[in-house]
Amino acid sequence: MFGEAFKRKYALSDKGIDNTKKGMIWTIIVNLVVMGGMGILYKLMRCYMDTLTNGFGLPEAGAFVAAVIMFIALSLITHIQQYVNTYGLVYGEVKGMRIGIAERLRKLPLGFFGKRDLADLTETLMGDVNRMEHVWSHVLGYLYGAYFSTAIIAVMLFIMDRRLAVACLWGVPVAFGLLFGSRSMANKNAEINRKAALRVSDGIQETLENIREIHATNQEDRYLTELDLKIDEHERTMIQGELATGIFVNGASIIMRLGVATTILTGANLILSGQVTFMTLFMFLLVITRIYAPFDQSLSLIAEVFLSEISASRLMEIYDSPVAGGAETFEPKGHDIVFDNVSFSYDNEQVLSGVSFTAKEGEVTALVGPSGSGKSTCARLAARLWDINNGSIKVGGVDINSVDPETLLRDYSFVFQDVVLFDDTVMENIRLGKHGATDEEVMNAAAAANCEEFVRKLPKGYDTPIGENGTKLSGGERQRISIARALLKNAPIVLLDEATASLDVENETKVQEALSKLLENKTVLVIAHRMRTVESADKIIVLKDGHVAEEGTPKELKEKEGSVFRHMLELQTKSAAWSI
Repeated sequence: MFGEAFKRKYALSDKGIDNTKKGMIWTIIVNLVVMGGMGILYKLMRCYMDTLTNGFGLPEAGAFVAAVIMFIALSLITHIQQYVNTYGLVYGEVKGMRIGIAERLRKLPLGFFGKRDLADLTETLMGDVNRMEHVWSHVLGYLYGAYFSTAIIAVMLFIMDRRLAVACLWGVPVAFGLLFGSRSMANKNAEINRKAALRVSDGIQETLENIREIHATNQEDRYLTELDLKIDEHERTMIQGELATGIFVNGASIIMRLGVATTILTGANLILSGQVTFMTLFMFLLVITRIYAPFDQSLSLIAEVFLSEISASRLMEIYDSPVAGGAETFEPKGHDIVFDNVSFSYDNEQVLSGVSFTAKEGEVTALVGPSGSGKSTCARLAARLWDINNGSIKVGGVDINSVDPETLLRDYSFVFQDVVLFDDTVMENIRLGKHGATDEEVMNAAAAANCEEFVRKLPKGYDTPIGENGTKLSGGERQRISIARALLKNAPIVLLDEATASLDVENETKVQEALSKLLENKTVLVIAHRMRTVESADKIIVLKDGHVAEEGTPKELKEKEGSVFRHMLELQTKSAAWSI
């Protein structure tokens, strides 16, 4: 029963399966103990009826008091154990689930995140796990415990009188059959509601991220109106889903409760025909008051059980996604980067095809070309942020696909066009480049990246918080911090993607001078759109439409008639002249 299929169905770990079993066992015990209380009432009523009909005296009150005290003690102990083995154990499972997902996400290739919406991943990590937490703690143990305890009680009832047992229990399978028959509709409503919720999250995120542009273009009313419509749609889908589920849940509850009426009617007919005694009917009526109780909570949460299967499948999708694994040791012979007939596609769109070139150690290799030619893709593939489809990429003779990405990236420093900073101080944002770096090392890297000029003007210098993603800094200042972070790491391979794009001419010159000194004897791969930034490169690789159109030194490509590089250089020269 609790095999691999059950484990995947509810996204449970092996420990979670054990916890569910414990919760189920204690739920069975609790339900049977409660039925034992009904047995005490039945015994008391039987003695009372014997006194009325036969004149027997009531047994000593002490025996009943002792039985009641024992029942209360057992009930208290078993309920505590049930609580501990459902709610108490589940919270540890939730913690393990979130940590496990975070670890899994950390090992997934960048291509996975390119195909998933950020709001969708956030909903999976937070919303889906929260939903599973509720199912693990409130539903699974109770529901499966109710199945087994009801089955045990049903067997006893059938032994006593099969006719009354059928009259009492027929509503249970019919009620659950109705609910499970509505599963497809519930799942459809859940998917519609989830998509509506994601649209709201995306709308809010988009509005907050672009608040300055919205104000600057007087688009507040339009964005707020669109957001209101998305929220109204989400509210409408929630109401429709809850209404549909509520109809089925309440209908199932009513059907199950009809067992009370059928038991009374059947029992009355059997008593009139002399086939059963009044005490037998009384016992069944006592059982009815409690036999449906274990299902009450399960019925109210059965829709959540259906939703949980969708959430579990989304969680398992993350676990099933192949990680970028490999050896945990990386011992290359030098740090030449060799692309050999590399092809790469993204969402069935061919980005690179048959790309081959070598970026030698101790040289600056520049990747240039029109937008969309594959320059940034090459840089990311060189660091195994994505995995290639065909060909090979080797560093120092070692195929990078055979090395664990975390191990591989120890030899890489990055400065990408899109700078990512944290809501922390300047000092700590730069220190991310090298864990445990001293303040002096951080400040030396900052000076090399020309950060000192603006850091001195900050209220607390290097200890000044810079806001979320560096909102308190200009674009050029943010990029210089990113460069300082890369310089601090001092890795043998440096990838620069438009590293100086946001700097003015003066600062760009200073940073270029710093880079030329600090990047000596390293393998440097530079991606740039402005031709003047690659004039000092040792070699230029010109990409066009995902192919290597030409390669050579800046001088060779400038002098080559009809070269793509020369054409790009002439266009940018004319553009610069027009801008002046």
